[in-house]
Formats: sequence, structure tokens, C-alpha cells
Amino acid sequence: MRMNMEWRHAVVRTAEEVAVGVRLVEFDVEGPLAPFDPGSHTHIAVTIDGARAIRTYTCVPAPANRIAIAVKLHPNSRGGSRFVWSLKPGSTVELTVPENRFELSWRADRYLLIAGGIGVTPIYGMAQRLAAAGQDLRMIYGGVSRAVMPFVDELGGLLGERIELFPADEGRSFDLAAEIAALPKDGEAYVCGPLGLLEAVKTLWRVSGRPVSRLRYEVFGDNGRYAETSFEVSVLNRGVTITVPPDQSLLNALIGAGVEMIYDCQRGECGLCAVRIVETDSDVDHRDVFFDEDEKNENHRMCACVSRLTGGSAVIDIGYRTE
Repeated sequence: MRMNMEWRHAVVRTAEEVAVGVRLVEFDVEGPLAPFDPGSHTHIAVTIDGARAIRTYTCVPAPANRIAIAVKLHPNSRGGSRFVWSLKPGSTVELTVPENRFELSWRADRYLLIAGGIGVTPIYGMAQRLAAAGQDLRMIYGGVSRAVMPFVDELGGLLGERIELFPADEGRSFDLAAEIAALPKDGEAYVCGPLGLLEAVKTLWRVSGRPVSRLRYEVFGDNGRYAETSFEVSVLNRGVTITVPPDQSLLNALIGAGVEMIYDCQRGECGLCAVRIVETDSDVDHRDVFFDEDEKNENHRMCACVSRLTGGSAVIDIGYRTE
């Protein structure tokens, strides 16, 4: 089960590789489409092994009445990125009207935008909107190399000296402590990228004594501390035991086995799909931003949409749900 969404028919207008391993797809959407803010997401119905599934992607800047997404082809794709990469001009899909859970506040004296890799997708729109409004901002953008970092030229033309790039292969890395220290008291930071980047920013923000409400973030749930491997899960009191392959989430594996689940964001943010870990012989690779670090260290619960075991097996409890 999930919340109601407004689905629309859409046709692929353009599809092109805008960085190594990143494909930009722009859709013409049926019917009028109200303007939406940067940080918005759309849900797309994809076909994986002949079955319908839903994947969520950030909307990047696009002309009126169009939706555009930039998708990285993940080496252990659960099928979503492979599906998007298969789309060509004229391909048809069903997608939802964008919704936003990563919104700009429009109340800060200065904005610090931090993007890591494909995490640039929501940050790109924020930079565009803030620059158009004449807001004081600085953006730092890192990646493995310039070649894999999308929208570098667009952002450079938009922000000029207000953006600084940090390609790792050029020996460059963020000085996050200095960036946070340079923000005025009423400044805000917006971060999207790998889990390690997010955790580093959260730690430094807390140490700085700044209000938690002035830090806003999003993480892409296919990035964890460990590589994806298969693991086994048994559902307490349900007589269900499943093997979760590297290219599938625990949530989708449970649903595929006929276990009814409550879920929404599929990004590790809302916590609706969290299950209780009764016992396990493995470590948990927590990839969510719903639980705090103490809760993650306890390993009592995990978000089924993004978090995984590093191998082995576990018994989980979803007993508060009825079938």
C-alpha cells in the first residue's frame, strides 16, 4: 500500500547521455502540468523481468509541461535504471505528477549547496532557482571525475565563481568543516549524495551547534557501506522465507513473495516500510536517513526499501500488519 498518486501518460521527447554513465530523459506529459519546485520527484512505472514496478527519480530543470530525469546506470541495478536507459524518443511510460519532500525554505541569508555524484540532480534545480531569485549562495560539487559529473557546464555558466568542483581524480576533496564555518548564523545547507557524505555533513553540523532545521538533505538509497550481496530473510509467524538477490530490495522481495507491505518514498526517508530485526547472523548495511545513528547501531529495525544485510540471514517481524 502507498499514498494516492496522480498518474499521467508521457512520451519520451529526448534521451541522451550527459555524463559517463548518466542518461538524461525528457518526457512530454499528457494534460496540463502545474509548475513544481526544485527537489521534486516523480514516480515512474517501469517493467522489470516482465513485471510492473515503481521507481522514484528526481526531476531536473525542464521546459513547461515536461518532466526530465537524469539517471545513473547502477552496476547492480534493481532494474529501474536499466529500464530508463532502454527508453528512446517515442517510448511511452506512466509517471506521476511531481511531489516535493526536499524543499527550499526561502528564509536563509545564504545557502550552501553540496552535491556528490548523481546527488546533483535535486541540487541543480535549487541552484537555478536561487540564482534566478538573486539569493546569496555557494555550491560545491564532487565526483570521481569530471567525466562522470552531469551538468558541470550548465552549472558553471549559471553560477560562475559561486560553484567549485571537486573531482577526486584531480586530488580535490571537500573541506566540509570550513564550508559550514563560513555560513552566517542564519545560513542553510542542502545536501544530496552518498551516505558517507551525508553522515559527515550531519556530524559536522551537529558539532558546530547549528540548528538541525537549517540542514536539509537527501540520500540515494542504492549507496551503502558494502557491496550488494544475496541474503536470506524469514518472516516471523508467516511461514515465508526468501532469498534477496543483489539486484533487488528487501521490500520488493517481500512484496514478490506475497507479503503485504506499507511503503511510500522508497528512498529510506519516511520509515513506513521499516521491519523489526528479531535475530540475524550478519551486519546490517543501513542506507536510510530515517533512523538516527544510535538506532542504526542497535540494529533492531531496518528500512526494507533501501537497507540490506551484508550476507547471511535474518528473522524479521512485520506482525503489526495484517494480511
